[in-house]
Amino acid sequence: MTLLKFINGESGKSIGAFSWFATHGTSMSKDNRLISGDNKGAAARFFEDWFTSTTKSSSKVIANTSATLSSRLIQKAKEINATGGISCGKTTSQSFKVRKNDNSRFVGAFCQSNVGDVTPNVLGAFCNDTGLPCDFNHSSCHGNNQLCLGRGPGYPDEILSTKIIGERQFQTAVDLFKYAKEELTGKVDYRHTYLNFTDIEVELDGNNVVRTCPAALGPGFAAGTTDGPGFPGFQQGDTEISEEWKRFRDSLKKPSKYQEDCQQPKPLLLDTGEMFKPYAWAPAILPIQILRLGKLVILSVPGEFTTMAGRRLREAVKETLVSNGNGEFDDDTHIVIAGLTNTYSQYIATFEEYKQQRYEASSTLYGPHTLSAYIQEFKKLAEAMAKGENMIKGPPPPDLSSVQQSYLSDPTGDSPPPGKKFGDVKQDITIPKRGSFQKGERPSATFWSANPRYDLLTEGTFAVVEMLQGERWVPAYDDDDFCLYFKWKVDSGTFYGLATIEWEVPEDAVSGVYQLRHFGSSKKTKESPTEYFTGASSAFSVS
Repeated sequence: MTLLKFINGESGKSIGAFSWFATHGTSMSKDNRLISGDNKGAAARFFEDWFTSTTKSSSKVIANTSATLSSRLIQKAKEINATGGISCGKTTSQSFKVRKNDNSRFVGAFCQSNVGDVTPNVLGAFCNDTGLPCDFNHSSCHGNNQLCLGRGPGYPDEILSTKIIGERQFQTAVDLFKYAKEELTGKVDYRHTYLNFTDIEVELDGNNVVRTCPAALGPGFAAGTTDGPGFPGFQQGDTEISEEWKRFRDSLKKPSKYQEDCQQPKPLLLDTGEMFKPYAWAPAILPIQILRLGKLVILSVPGEFTTMAGRRLREAVKETLVSNGNGEFDDDTHIVIAGLTNTYSQYIATFEEYKQQRYEASSTLYGPHTLSAYIQEFKKLAEAMAKGENMIKGPPPPDLSSVQQSYLSDPTGDSPPPGKKFGDVKQDITIPKRGSFQKGERPSATFWSANPRYDLLTEGTFAVVEMLQGERWVPAYDDDDFCLYFKWKVDSGTFYGLATIEWEVPEDAVSGVYQLRHFGSSKKTKESPTEYFTGASSAFSVS
């Protein structure tokens, strides 16, 4: 991991930190239907909360001073009933954001790097039916790619796995943050260009000239990975395509002889670089970019480099900078890769990996010399930066914003059941027999609610855990928190919308009286104005 710490030059206070570490955001499986920042988002949340807790007091730490939860506290919770749904303003939920009330401005970003072949599911891949390790070469189970799944450290709980991998990145970042000593000085600079990656002439070993190809995907792409299996009937490493799939491919676009030869040894399942209806299926024009902050150099790549591909790119760029920089760059220059930047063009594997045609290689769009093309063109950027020379802008990518198609229709109007209001509680908190909840338990409440897509409540929140402090309710957790879940669905029996809020009580939660609050928006018809509402559950105590 590489961490860049930001300090206010006037006050000397820390204002942020960016860290680069390569791991896929696939701790949550493809079956997950909750919006999630996965392990990177979890790490960022943990880091920012850690910084806030170490620099100022938060509303979360204001507690009842009793050593034990008294019967008076339980009785107080019993006296507070659910509010029922009431109207509120468009921005009302913003005032319930916990961190807005904290006035924290610190930003902790967990950036992606050369992530291509790095999984967070670190226990390995196993067959669902037998529990045995998957076939190593094809990542399948007796030929079935659907049965081979990676396991995270919290298996079988993917949310726990997400938390653990996020915590590992967060803890490493904290250590680097605390002991960061090297101050960056020197130039702030950049070089950027656009390239047509479908036909780059690449010089290998000084005399052998090869070319990149129009984009294409192979059967290993269709197989998917152990983080998320793809289409049945495919395996990683496949070098043959059935006649049935060839007919399907050709019905979309039959590859040219040039394309088939150029992409060898990849068999062509989808000739995306030669498919243009309703618009190009794969990008041809790609941006590459180098950013410089003193002796920190960031390589912005528009795809997912594998571990070795990234290593080779970093080494080539560093060598070019050092040999052309007249002493500005040396062995202490730090090179990091920022993956998936500016646009997306799938994966970049090494030439050796390409020959194996596993998922990453089969998803390397521009043929076996894709990495060599990147290295060649990044070396040109690096040399221009080292010598203070300009780069040509290159051909601009097409603007496809006017031809985008969406098959997700807007919601057309919602109404609550007769006699109910949006924000009314359908299923209130179920209080444990002991009278209070303990750490790790999950109080939940379900509200009548409209489709949340009427307004995404940007800068606001759909769910809040409020804590009673004196006679005032104070936001303690919102839907930024890893412990709070907001789930919306259409009730199968009544066909009305339901929103469920679940709170997994954290280990560091303060004992006291709480309630769950929901915010939402609705429309009576597609054309009617958006209305806003809120409602709260009855109170409950946490011991």
